[in-house]
Order: sequence, then structure tokens, then C-alpha cells
Amino acid sequence: MSNQEFQLQEGEQEHGKPDSPFFINLEKNELIETPSRKGHPNAHVLSSSVNTPGPKSKHPNYFAALDSTTESLQERTQQLIDKINENRKKDHMLMNNFRESLLMKVSALAEKLEERVFLAYDHNNKIIQDKVQEFSDIMGRIKQIEAELKQVCHTVEMLYKDLCI
Repeated sequence: MSNQEFQLQEGEQEHGKPDSPFFINLEKNELIETPSRKGHPNAHVLSSSVNTPGPKSKHPNYFAALDSTTESLQERTQQLIDKINENRKKDHMLMNNFRESLLMKVSALAEKLEERVFLAYDHNNKIIQDKVQEFSDIMGRIKQIEAELKQVCHTVEMLYKDLCI
């Protein structure tokens, strides 16, 4: 494989790999070494630049990278859970504040309504009191007229008796 092909393949691998901590922790030469290169004369140069005794050393690095990836995923998951819990606490506080604000507004509206009802009661009480007073005056006049009518009836009865005798 020529140097240009090697650089092209290396560029494709870098562009094709996802951005994850797993790939950050691995050595480039560990990702590049493939079975097709082992037979190539430059394969020895690539693997010797890693400063590792042989292919068995890949496994600890791979698992260490895998462990660090798992740990970072767990940390990220815990961070997301913590953020969700914090947002839930904020939402709960917001709902409590909203409830308190709503209760205060409802209480204020209830007081205003109560004041208006009492004003209406006062107005109606005055009207009713005026009507009751007027009714009392009318009943007083009716009693007076009734007494006069009784007197007239008694006078007519006396006259009739005088005429009939």
C-alpha cells in the first residue's frame, strides 16, 4: 500500500468514527492496524511505534476504554437524571408559587365579590325598609279609616234605630 493510500484510509477512518470517548482513548495505530496490513512490509513499523509488547496489550486498552466509556455514559446518565430532578423541583416550586398566587387572587376576588354583595344587601335593605315603612304608614291609615268606618256604621245603625222606632 502506498503512502497516499495509507493517508486516504486513515482520513476515512477519522471521518467515519463517531465522537465518543471510546475513540479518544484508543491509540490511532490500534484502530489502523488491520489483517490486510499485517502482511505488508510497513505493518511492523506501525505496530512498533505504539510502544506495546504485542497484540495482547490491545485488550487492556480496549477494555479500559470501554470501561471509561461505560463510566462516562453512567456519569452522563446520572447528570441527566439530576438535571431532570432539578427541573422537576423547579416545576414543583413554580406550581406551588402559581397555586399561592392563584389563591391570593381568588381570595382578593372573593373579598371584592363579598363587598359587592354586601353593598347590594345594603341597597336592597334600604329599599325594603322604605317599602316596609310605607306599608306601615298605609296600614296605620287603614286602621284609622276602619275606625272611622266603624263609627259611621255605628252612627248609621243608631239613625236607623231612631227612624224605625
